Amino acid sequence: MNWGEIFALSSAAVWALAVIMLRRSGETLPAFELNLFKNTFGFVLMIPTILIFYGVALPDFSAAEILLAIASGVLGIALADTWYLKALNLMGASRTGIVASLFSPFVILLSTIFLGERMQPGQWLGFFLVIAGVMLVTWRVNRSEVDSADLKKGALYGVASMFMMAIGIVMVKGLLETKPFLWTFELRMVGGVCGLLVFMLPRERWLRVKHNFLQPQPWGMIVGASFLAAYLALILWLAGYKLIDASLASALNETNGAFIVLLAWLMLGESLNRRKLAGISLTLTGVIIMISMSL
Repeated sequence: MNWGEIFALSSAAVWALAVIMLRRSGETLPAFELNLFKNTFGFVLMIPTILIFYGVALPDFSAAEILLAIASGVLGIALADTWYLKALNLMGASRTGIVASLFSPFVILLSTIFLGERMQPGQWLGFFLVIAGVMLVTWRVNRSEVDSADLKKGALYGVASMFMMAIGIVMVKGLLETKPFLWTFELRMVGGVCGLLVFMLPRERWLRVKHNFLQPQPWGMIVGASFLAAYLALILWLAGYKLIDASLASALNETNGAFIVLLAWLMLGESLNRRKLAGISLTLTGVIIMISMSL
């Protein structure tokens, strides 16, 4: 195993650990406030990182490209991340991790629709395998440790969050390929944080957010989760893509679902049954088929 593969797998493992910590943090801090802190923290950490990699020179973005990146952040970070955290709180880490496997298929599907890319028959097979895996762990609600209403609502939030994340990525796909990645990411973070701040403009929402932040919170857990999710996982992800083929890196990154299911069982006491194992097997197989045939 070379360094690129190690970085890609490490990114998946770090993200999985971050999800477990975000699940714990979400027990006391609501999803909106948790997302606001996480993204603001990541935005601040990215500033010195950009200075290290690019220096003080500003990138060559047009006004339209800046607005596009910011709009992508509003959809893919402010909205999608909040919905993801809601799903995490409603149906647990393992189910949310499996539902999150929809991200790559959604990106490929939207690229087919909006960017003129074509899906091969094998990719459609992979897409339906992912859907089957997600349905396997969210469809049947009897004898579940999660309330059926919470499971349905969590599944809707999870699927919607992955779809919005995919839209946000497809919007800036051209920028990611032609502009400095960290700068593009930071502009998306600007959109994400600003989108959340705009939501807080009504006085009653501002007061509610302020009240929740002033309550006793597991700040060590929240800071650690934010560092892992909004910074370290990204750096490892980039390192993997830099050193190995994108198709292999993407496939290795998708193992985060398996890591989440395992860590949720070990650290959160969530069940590890045959249904979840079958679901994660189907989704991983489907994602790997789609990614391997996309290049």
